[in-house]
Amino acid sequence: MKKLFFTFLTLLFSSFIMAQASGNINYQHQQSYNNNTIDINFSSNTDIIVSVKGLANIKADAYTAIFSITQTGKTTKEVDELMDQRITQSLNEIKLKKGVETFVDMISFVPVYEYETEKKVFNRKTYNEVPAGFELKKNIHIKFADPAQLNEFISILSNYEIYDLVRVDYFSTELETAKKEMMTKAKLLVQEKVKNYQELLGETFINAEKKITDDYLVSLPVEMYKSYEAYNSSSLSLKKAANINQLNKSITLYYQPIFNKEFDFVINPTVLEPVIQIQYQVKIAITREKKPFSKTDKEFILVTPNGDLKTLNMNTVRQN
Repeated sequence: MKKLFFTFLTLLFSSFIMAQASGNINYQHQQSYNNNTIDINFSSNTDIIVSVKGLANIKADAYTAIFSITQTGKTTKEVDELMDQRITQSLNEIKLKKGVETFVDMISFVPVYEYETEKKVFNRKTYNEVPAGFELKKNIHIKFADPAQLNEFISILSNYEIYDLVRVDYFSTELETAKKEMMTKAKLLVQEKVKNYQELLGETFINAEKKITDDYLVSLPVEMYKSYEAYNSSSLSLKKAANINQLNKSITLYYQPIFNKEFDFVINPTVLEPVIQIQYQVKIAITREKKPFSKTDKEFILVTPNGDLKTLNMNTVRQN
């Protein structure tokens, strides 16, 4: 009797993009995004590098959702009229919502084709491509401020067979204010680190050569979603000739923000919903002042007949 073995497959991770209510663009496996923390460097070697990294989590105050709509028909007139009817009726309902703006983006209007079979006596079948109608594609852009409204938009659009939520973009008017706050915090921490290095080394960097560089990196929620596939799979002892039909496994998507463990300071550290994340880094390279060379600093070592090493003080030798 064949035994059935169950093995739990580990979570398979791959990078995807998505917003708070992401959109179907995340199911394109070829999409790939880096999720690295900021790291800037100097090109030359220096004695001391003073670095400060900061992270700010900024909640969005405006959103833009993009829905894709496709219409096909036998004639251009039919396609255009059906498309306008669906868009006009759905947007009339959406515009009743408070603080909502809409825009319709023309994407494509192309003919579509199908194959006709032509069969002749004593000849193979011939497949001829013939016009079958037209296909019209448009995108509906909806700007809104309350994220809870997105569910209402989806409900309205689904009544007109508009289901494809492409993406949701996040915006905030507080980005520049947050950048200035991060720069101020970083400045204080850099000064504190420099002072600490001076105390540890017992010297001052006032006359030392210094170089400075800084930069920002902004990460949007649409770039920070990942996916995994988890399921139980059976292992069967089958004959080589057996056919196995596997089902498509569901892919789960989740929001993965940048962790705050590598930063010297974090503004708004608790993340409940997808946010706009700003990274800031400043680095100072300090080349310590070289002491001037002096002959009196030289040391001479004398090897005695017994093989012992003795250091000679040249100042004492000169005085004698």
